[in-house]
Amino acid sequence: MRQRRSADYAEFASARAGHLYRSACLLTAGDTHLAEDLVQETFGRLYVRWGRVSRAENPAAYAQTVLTRTFLAHRRLRSSRERATDTFPDLPGAADGDAPLRLTLMAALARLPAKDRAVVVLRYWEDRSVEQTADALNVSSAAVRTRCVRALGRLRELLGEDLHEFSRP
Repeated sequence: MRQRRSADYAEFASARAGHLYRSACLLTAGDTHLAEDLVQETFGRLYVRWGRVSRAENPAAYAQTVLTRTFLAHRRLRSSRERATDTFPDLPGAADGDAPLRLTLMAALARLPAKDRAVVVLRYWEDRSVEQTADALNVSSAAVRTRCVRALGRLRELLGEDLHEFSRP
């Protein structure tokens, strides 16, 4: 029984690792090292509760919620010796696609407050509903809508209304 449970967990973790990592990269605004740490912490928390998680209606959504809450907890508890920087490490997959657009979007995301960034990632990257996002963040639907409006407005200020200069010809 225990061996089967471990095999189920390993299968789930390998299937979800890439998606969780990409979400973590967005949440951390391109800090790939922190993204790896957050995903590792998420998988550790999932493993401890795998019996309950595996019986959940949607284990993938549960994992995303754990990742988001881990990110927000990290932002609250960040050590005073850590310093944010305005430079980005090499991003996996940055060679394919629009590197200037990707870097511009990551820089803009980095300038959003952590909770606003989490709402944007969950609503628009994860394509969750307002209610699902509210549940993941443990806030009201009204708070999610307010944060969406505020975050998108701030992104428009930072990026301008026209992003065509960054896109491929």
